[in-house]
Amino acid sequence: MAEIKITKSDILSDNWYILRKITYEYTQADGTVQIHQREAYDRGNGATILLYNKESGTVILTRQFRLPTYINGNKDGMMIEACAGLLDQDNPEDCIRRETEEETGYKITEIQKVFEAYMSPGSVTEILYFFIAAYAKSMKVSNGGGVEHEQENIEVVEIPIQQALAMIQSGEIKDAKTIMLLQYIKLHGIL
Repeated sequence: MAEIKITKSDILSDNWYILRKITYEYTQADGTVQIHQREAYDRGNGATILLYNKESGTVILTRQFRLPTYINGNKDGMMIEACAGLLDQDNPEDCIRRETEEETGYKITEIQKVFEAYMSPGSVTEILYFFIAAYAKSMKVSNGGGVEHEQENIEVVEIPIQQALAMIQSGEIKDAKTIMLLQYIKLHGIL
């Protein structure tokens, strides 16, 4: 097993989140020491959830503008995604309940954690906690759409699971967390 020793950490930016330049020594199994420099973006950890309804065979997704996709070729910058948010000092379960109500308008009760994953481990420190939950029309307590002070402008999208899966194939859904959750509920026979 390699041995790691961080020798220097410089903050390159803390405008939105924290971008660091890390210098470290990497001691290989044969004892050879290499010096490496990498940048790591720390935006905190997050949680995501896919709401599903077995009776109607539908899922709840969101649509919103994502600047990084726009500057990387997404013509209108709009992304169809599973509801998600940063933990902001909450535990993952409390975070995803809050985000679900803010973004989708559904007040969910029972949630199931299905896994956690690093989404871009080569450059981003974030661990994302993945959840699923059943929803019903009776759980709708608001229109959702996000919170104003966070400048969110989120459209709530209810679609059949088969259509959502087809949208992965067509390229209409390109968000990794959403693809992972849609495949999870399909692979496990939930919908």
